[in-house]
Amino acid sequence: METFPFTLVSPEKILLEKEVSMVVIPGLKGDIGVLPNHAPLLTLLRPGVVRVYDGAEVFMQIFVNGGFSEITPEKCVSLVTEGTLLEFLNKSTLEIEIKNLLEDIEISKTREEREQVGENLDIARAKLMEILTHEKMQ
Repeated sequence: METFPFTLVSPEKILLEKEVSMVVIPGLKGDIGVLPNHAPLLTLLRPGVVRVYDGAEVFMQIFVNGGFSEITPEKCVSLVTEGTLLEFLNKSTLEIEIKNLLEDIEISKTREEREQVGENLDIARAKLMEILTHEKMQ
C-alpha cells in the first residue's frame, strides 16, 4: 500500500504528522480525496471534517474551522485555524451554543459584530451537522 506524508497544523501546534494512505479534506467547493501522487493543488478549507485513512479504514476524524491545504504529488499539508477531534464535540453543548449565538445576532449593534457572530454560528452549525451525520453512519 502506497502512502504519503500528511501534516495538519493549527497556530498552536502540529495536530497530526503521519504517513497515510488517503486523506479527505473539506475543500471550499466540496470534499477532496487526496491519494499518493495527487496533482498539485492549493485550496481553501471550509469548516468540516478532515478524514484520515490507514488503508481502507478511517483512523482519525478532525473537525477544522477553516484554513487551506497544499497538495503535491509527494505530500499534503493543511494549515487550519482550529482543529478538534470529532469525538470530542458534544451535541448538547453545540445546540446551546447555537441558541446563544442566534440571540447574540439579535442584540449585535454593528455590522461587524453581526458578521463575527454569523461566522461563529456557521462553524457551530457545521460542527453539529458533522456530529449528526457521524451518528447516522454508526
